[in-house]
Amino acid sequence: MLDLRAHFSRFLQAEPERLHFAAHSHHPWPDATRAAQMQAWDDAARLQDAKWGEVLGPVLAACQTGAAHHLNLPDPTTIAFAPNTHEFVRRILSAMPTGRPPRVLTTDGEFHSFSRQAARLEEDGLIAVTRIPSDPGGECAARLVEAARAGFDLIWVSEVFFHSGYALAGLEALAEAAGEAVLVIDGYHAFMARPVDLSRIGHRAFYTSGGYKYAMAGEGCCFLHCPPGWLPRPRDTGWYAAFGALAASDSRVAYAEDARRFLGATFDPSGLYRFAAAMRWVEETGLTVPAIHAHAHALQARFCAGLSGTGLDPAALAVPLEEPQRGNFLAFDIDDAEGWQSRLEAARIITDRRGRRLRFGFGPYQTAEAVDEALARMRRLA
Repeated sequence: MLDLRAHFSRFLQAEPERLHFAAHSHHPWPDATRAAQMQAWDDAARLQDAKWGEVLGPVLAACQTGAAHHLNLPDPTTIAFAPNTHEFVRRILSAMPTGRPPRVLTTDGEFHSFSRQAARLEEDGLIAVTRIPSDPGGECAARLVEAARAGFDLIWVSEVFFHSGYALAGLEALAEAAGEAVLVIDGYHAFMARPVDLSRIGHRAFYTSGGYKYAMAGEGCCFLHCPPGWLPRPRDTGWYAAFGALAASDSRVAYAEDARRFLGATFDPSGLYRFAAAMRWVEETGLTVPAIHAHAHALQARFCAGLSGTGLDPAALAVPLEEPQRGNFLAFDIDDAEGWQSRLEAARIITDRRGRRLRFGFGPYQTAEAVDEALARMRRLA
């Protein structure tokens, strides 16, 4: 197991009695990101208007390089950044065909950034949505592959489902079955939590994630890998998308040919500073995503082994501990999830829930001692 508590001292010492088991929600930031936050302020003071040369130059390049490295992508310029993934949802949807409702294939387990927007457009008949059951997770990929052969304009699917933690396998088969459909993979619960390798599908699949969770950089720094040639001119567009655009040969709005075609407009750049610092910290400490993933799974095993006497049963897990295709959090499907979360919070054990599923997240800032202390408090609650 890892012991990186010294690198997360600011978050851990802010409230020493707090046991944070929501790495899948708002991951603590390593101390290295605090200096980066200050650097964003200092650069603004030092450079003023000229700061954008720094932000959209070396700072952005460091973010792109870090993300591309952990996705096993050869070209960092295929990655665009935005304050949140919903910006990318809108831009991708804005690039769909006109004249008829675009056909969308997805699952019933997508996060709100996509599912809410899709449902609203569906209400007005602006898109036609086919939803595949996300549970049981082991059957979802095959269902998607079979459905994809019917022909769609857009396929949107999570790599790890936020409500269960199941990690979808078979994305290469889905990419092959997708045909001419735009394929988007929501990797928010996979990036920096599990090893991700887009080397075989990165030429035709979009991939989106961000810093709020396992990338340890906080809000305001989400990204989209944009495969070359796909969706060259999204209708939802900001003036930054013109950076690097070739001179237009006609009166049409010009776009950059790389990932900048998906950029928006002016934003708070401090998230990029933190993201670059988090990527640099991971590299400098020799930390790897496989090590983070193995650490989280070891903590999960220790947690489940000690649940006797707490009132929480491992049999209630949405994805059993024996299932290797799972992310870095555990979701318990229980009747009183809201009550459980409230009681745990009163004992300063921070979790979260989605409906009737109580989620415990694990990350590199935690140790076996933190797990044991959480279990002891839970037994006292019981």
